[in-house]
Amino acid sequence: MKQEYLLLGEIVRPQGIRGEVKVRHYTDDPERFYDLDVVFLKRGESYDETGVEDARVQGDDVYLKLEGIDDRNEAEKLRNIQLWVDRDNAVELGEDEVFIADILGARAFDTKGNQLGVLKDVLTPGGVDVFVLKTPKGNLMFPALKEVLLEMNADEGRLVLDENKLEEVALYEDRHS
Repeated sequence: MKQEYLLLGEIVRPQGIRGEVKVRHYTDDPERFYDLDVVFLKRGESYDETGVEDARVQGDDVYLKLEGIDDRNEAEKLRNIQLWVDRDNAVELGEDEVFIADILGARAFDTKGNQLGVLKDVLTPGGVDVFVLKTPKGNLMFPALKEVLLEMNADEGRLVLDENKLEEVALYEDRHS
């Protein structure tokens, strides 16, 4: 099921004395913050809409100036608050792209229709994403390559994997008790 909001990052700390905050971003393109007019601050179960006055990116660091936050003391109150975006303000996805949040919990099947497990996590170490399936045998990890991942349907919560290619590249999490 698609969520109304998508996680962008988390406020790490104040930056300077004029209310700017440093953000740990959870997006693969930090420059997407330049296009944001609003973000949603998650407090408990509520999402509070807040305007973005300014954004800057230095290397992999993101800094935001949010509406109504004009000094370091106000910025300090935002420490560890998550930043979310609604779907209207989310980036447009290309063909064959989905938001990770939309496929978590998807059931994975092989080409013969056998259920392999449920998508538990997507690791993004750079380059190729690594999918983590929860299976009866434990966690199974595999690279999200087109020859392995034949179908990814977020609307149906379904993944189809080539069982032969999967056998070549997948590995089970090593469990040491």
